[in-house]
Amino acid sequence: MDSKINVTYITLDGYVEINKYKYLYFMIMFTCYILIICCNSTIVCLICIHQNLHEPMYIFIAALLINSVLYSTALYPKFLIDFLSEKQIITYPACLFQWFIYYSLGGSEFLLLSAMAYDRYVSICKPLQYPTIMRTKTINILLLLAWLLPACLVAVQTVLNANKKLCNFTLKGIACNSSVYKLHCVSSPVLNIYGLVLFVKAVIFPLIFVLFTYSRIFIISYRSCREVRKKAAQTCLPHLMVILNFSCLSAYDILLLRMETNFPKTVRFIMTLQLVIYHPLINPIIYGLKMKEIYKHLKRLF
Repeated sequence: MDSKINVTYITLDGYVEINKYKYLYFMIMFTCYILIICCNSTIVCLICIHQNLHEPMYIFIAALLINSVLYSTALYPKFLIDFLSEKQIITYPACLFQWFIYYSLGGSEFLLLSAMAYDRYVSICKPLQYPTIMRTKTINILLLLAWLLPACLVAVQTVLNANKKLCNFTLKGIACNSSVYKLHCVSSPVLNIYGLVLFVKAVIFPLIFVLFTYSRIFIISYRSCREVRKKAAQTCLPHLMVILNFSCLSAYDILLLRMETNFPKTVRFIMTLQLVIYHPLINPIIYGLKMKEIYKHLKRLF
């Protein structure tokens, strides 16, 4: 097999036995994809249409749901093709592109959740300064940073991966994630260090920031009146549920897959499906049911 990047094919070895029920799997995945698009797009449209939802908190929710649509659209078409194919393969350039989208949008998710946490912190802890701090310019800067910063950081790592020689052409997974490193002939200390720095910047720092801001919010809410505590619970708990859910799934993908432990194929398959089905589908459900203003508009719509 030619090791040149433009002709190299990678076998995706993460699929369980699908030939017997491939049409059933295809219909399940296709249905999930349509549900993800419809559920996320409905809430985004509601936020765009209704003037009372043109607030920073709802704008960040819309950005998060758009992120889920982009994430799913980058992965699902390939999954659907694979379920109907006899052999599950992908070219190395396409694999790197999928890897880039996978991690840049994953990093954006954490940064968007951090921006939402900051918005809630200012709203509850500094209500008088809120209109001054959370201006349109500030929101635009936060959104641009959330999407551009991870994309630029992951792009550098993608270029470094593209220049690596491959000795293994079987990927233990159904998507090109951190398992790509195991395709390389020689482990690169530069790539490992850069990956660790990227992980700290895109995941650990935002996560620490979110936990810090929410701890401050709950401390101040506990000392305040009942109305403040109610507001904090209504707006902060959905965000916490989303970030804890995404953090647990990301921990498996980023850390466990890079360990030498050989997980059963079924376990890897189920965990990857959790990331690509459960998270993009649970976000609009949480925000649609738990955010009072969005729930009102959804009730009127249906």
